[in-house]
Amino acid sequence: MVRTEGWRRLPAALLPILAVAVAYYLGGLIGLYQRVIVNDAEVTPLWLPTGIAVTSLLWLGLRAWPGIAIGTYLTIEQITDFDLPGLIIVAGNVLAPVCAYLMLRRAGFRTEMDRLRDALALVFLGGLLPMLISATIGTCTLVLTGDLPTSQFWPVWAAWWAGDAMGVLVLTPLLLVLRRLAPVRRHREGYRAVEAAALVVASVAVTLVATRSPLSLLFLVFPLIIWAAVRFQLAGSAPITLLVSVLTIAAATAHEGPFAHHTLFEIMINLQGLNGAAALTGLLLSALVTEQNNVRLNNELFCFPRAKLVKKRAPANRHR
Repeated sequence: MVRTEGWRRLPAALLPILAVAVAYYLGGLIGLYQRVIVNDAEVTPLWLPTGIAVTSLLWLGLRAWPGIAIGTYLTIEQITDFDLPGLIIVAGNVLAPVCAYLMLRRAGFRTEMDRLRDALALVFLGGLLPMLISATIGTCTLVLTGDLPTSQFWPVWAAWWAGDAMGVLVLTPLLLVLRRLAPVRRHREGYRAVEAAALVVASVAVTLVATRSPLSLLFLVFPLIIWAAVRFQLAGSAPITLLVSVLTIAAATAHEGPFAHHTLFEIMINLQGLNGAAALTGLLLSALVTEQNNVRLNNELFCFPRAKLVKKRAPANRHR
């Protein structure tokens, strides 16, 4: 009987791991469509699987790491034949998000991201610091196997690290907020739906103009991100940031607009600078607005019973 129960629980335990592996693999395929060659090494400006990996660990805990490993293996198979160096890269891609998860849990990170400290923790402990591990292990592996000249270590390392970190900063907030979204039910929320639709249309139009025009108009995307963060908090800023990032990467890889007539290194610097600034603006501002709204709501709830009590006592005082 005990053995039968164990076999029945096995599919339930394997299903989340397989779901993580499939999501990681699909994210990798999307990232490979916009890969660029930096000194004979293939890197992506926005590596979505790292955001998927960190999110899956935040949801499922450490039991999600086999799915990350399987997804990394399947992604590497799309690029080259899997061998021992590929196994080392898999280890680095698993170790980085696991370290991010452990540091976030140690810092008391809340997936609601309703505090500024949660946003800062995701930026530094979830993205910038732990992704140094995957970038260092991966680039060192390419150098040791002779696939990358030693003189080109730092450009490839920087591109690898930035792509992994941007995957966390851009995609993880969106995945976390999607889990909490509720359908619009009240009539007055319909106006917010109209405003959200207008925000999306404006974001697409402005970003296309900013990224396709030969003029330096990339700064025009920031009012849209601020609008989304102030009005809709993370539920608005996260998808708008991803939209801006994807459209900008498409223009950069096509050498169009402000990215024309520049070297690949210059394009990567400008691209990652914009993506990083956009992600930080949306993430930190939305967390700050949410925290302030919660403080104001708590103050109102605290003051309302006292005001009600004073109102009840007033007639008694006049009677005396």
